Amino acid sequence: MFRIGLVLQFIFIVVGGCVPVLAQGGSFEKDVIPFLRNYCMDCHDADLKKGDLDLEPFKTAADVVKGRKLWDSVLFQIDNHTMPPAKKEKQPTIAERDKMVGLIDNLLYPVDPTSPDPGRVTIRRLNRVEYNNTIRDLIGIDMKLADTFPEDDSGYGFDNIGDVLALPPVLMERYLQAADRILEKAIVAVGASPHKDSLPLGKMKSDTGKLGGDSFMFYSNGEGKLVYDFPADASYVVRVKAWGEQAGNEPTKMQLSAGGEKSPVIDVKATQAFQQNYEARLKVKKGSQTVSVSFLNDFNDKGKDRNLWIGSLEIEEPFMAEGGGLPESHRRIFIQDKGTDGTEAASRKILNAFCNRAFRRPARKEEVDRLYRIVQAAKGGGEGWEESIRIALKAALVSPYFLYRIEWQPEPNNPNRIVEINEFSLASRLSYFLWSSMPDDELLSLAFKNQLRANLPAQVTRMLKEAKSRALAENFVGQWLEIRNLNGAKPDSVLFGSFDSALKEAMRHETEEVFLSILRENKSVMELLSADYTFVNDRLAKHYGMPVVSGSGFQKVSLAGTNRRGILTHGSVLTVTSDPTRTSPVKRGKWVMENILGTPPPPPPPNVPTLESSKQLTGSLRQRMEQHRNNPACASCHSLLDPIGFGLENFDAIGRWREKDGEFPVEAAGRLTTGQEFKSAGELTSILLKDRQEAFLKCVVQKTLTYSLGRGLEFYDKTAVNEIVSKTKAKGLRFQDLILAVVESVPFQKRRGDGFRPAGK
Repeated sequence: MFRIGLVLQFIFIVVGGCVPVLAQGGSFEKDVIPFLRNYCMDCHDADLKKGDLDLEPFKTAADVVKGRKLWDSVLFQIDNHTMPPAKKEKQPTIAERDKMVGLIDNLLYPVDPTSPDPGRVTIRRLNRVEYNNTIRDLIGIDMKLADTFPEDDSGYGFDNIGDVLALPPVLMERYLQAADRILEKAIVAVGASPHKDSLPLGKMKSDTGKLGGDSFMFYSNGEGKLVYDFPADASYVVRVKAWGEQAGNEPTKMQLSAGGEKSPVIDVKATQAFQQNYEARLKVKKGSQTVSVSFLNDFNDKGKDRNLWIGSLEIEEPFMAEGGGLPESHRRIFIQDKGTDGTEAASRKILNAFCNRAFRRPARKEEVDRLYRIVQAAKGGGEGWEESIRIALKAALVSPYFLYRIEWQPEPNNPNRIVEINEFSLASRLSYFLWSSMPDDELLSLAFKNQLRANLPAQVTRMLKEAKSRALAENFVGQWLEIRNLNGAKPDSVLFGSFDSALKEAMRHETEEVFLSILRENKSVMELLSADYTFVNDRLAKHYGMPVVSGSGFQKVSLAGTNRRGILTHGSVLTVTSDPTRTSPVKRGKWVMENILGTPPPPPPPNVPTLESSKQLTGSLRQRMEQHRNNPACASCHSLLDPIGFGLENFDAIGRWREKDGEFPVEAAGRLTTGQEFKSAGELTSILLKDRQEAFLKCVVQKTLTYSLGRGLEFYDKTAVNEIVSKTKAKGLRFQDLILAVVESVPFQKRRGDGFRPAGK
């Protein structure tokens, strides 16, 4: 079932006196009304009105359409087997339920499969991840400046949804500042001083130090780390302002490191009153490298404590790369012919080539003309040629054509004007879907030749093999499965003292690696649930109680003989679906309903007390939950959520296996509303794989299509979803084939003007 985003789309338009119709072969009077009389009316008639629901007034299909909001709820209850209640002896068969769900859904949300509606997408601002990646691929430096931008809003579970990606004034200021920093780092201007970058001490990671005001204090021997993007193989100056709380018979000692290259040990004799700069020149390879400061000689005796304080950390970049050459970022921009430096032809060549890539389409002559006028004005003001180009490129980096993904639509207010998006828009849709970044030269080259559509399968296969496809795991899977929320997970430090940042990172990495293995090897989508293997490092293996693996690198291991299988037993999922002090069967059940079965439960009724606030509840967690759901207002949803959640109860709040919860033995057995019974997480997973395969596949398709389009799905997307599901099943449920089916779908390939488009138009 689909929910509609706009109120207008809930309105059924009756044309020429026509009335709503059911699916082919169905009749409201002959099929729906007898079903209601057999299974519903004994509780929901004018006399009893249980749950304040009276179905008697609905005598025709038109009556149902008028009461769409109420019938959405009826549809949910029938589909999820929560009505009639399990205690009712008379129950519809599964075939009867399925038929009724199809009939009512088609009545409420009619579509014409012969005239599919591709929908429309609001122009999309690059989100923070996309901005960072686009700068990396456009210019060749990986500064991740967008990490300091305001958080992106999310819609439909993802942060790449055009309708919610606003552009507040503070973000525009950050774009201007970022463009300056990026181009200052990328371009070497004649006579320029070495570029200096201050690293944020607030992002320094250390197990033996902490931020104190604007400075970072090491209270014990150890290392503080930051990551910095070095633009070229070169020698760099690493500079710190430091002082020591001096104690003992030797000064505070420190060592600096960058990219694995270490400085000699440095004696920090300065005190807080007389802070000093200390520096080291280190050879570093191009790319993202770790910069670190180490405290080497902690001392504490009778109240005298030696500590190291860092007031600032700075990288001074060289004028030239190692060997005297210009950095790649500079060479990538300045592509002029030899001997043409400073000429109009050279300037225009640089501006045109940069804009072709930055705007992800051919730059228009008037756009290049405007930028060239900026170059002329800057040179007229006394700036050198390289600096003048830099100022013009700053204008390009804050242009809406760079910051937004804009798709041209003829007759933008005509919902009946359906067009195929051009090949440049297709290249951008493809690259931001699979890479969270701009199209590379191969995609743009095919688009320039108008040959991208003809080569889509080969391009999808190529792109999924690239390292950049890891973005699908980090951004799509990270949000779909909610493992991004691990960043905010804070299990109680007393109850779960072994939980730390290293374990959190390992949990996230495990889920990403399993997904990437399935994707890149083109295995079945169902293997996300059924995988009898996983990827662990030494930290995670120890946490799971597995045989020891060596090192921090991730290795594929078998789950044979363990109680784990698939993502439902990953520490990442189990942790984000728990409370700080205990597991949460409700959160885990809700997570499965939303992200595995694609049927989010309705919100809880207002003013229902929490489990913790209900002091009269006693016993094990399961017993207290059962008492809690005796409240009739809670029973319906809890009958859906609780059995699933308790099926995972053998895993504690940070994903460790357990047989007891405190003094109580864990009871993981349950019965779903659809009738299947299970005794463990493994048996629950088997039920999902066997009986709910279609629901899981459809859920994966819906999530993937939403993420790929950058918009929420509407009722008219049912046709596309069903076609993608059919194609994927025909190909053996393989994940790459699902991706290709999404890319080839009507909503991905086409768009229409804004407004409501009735079914069949």
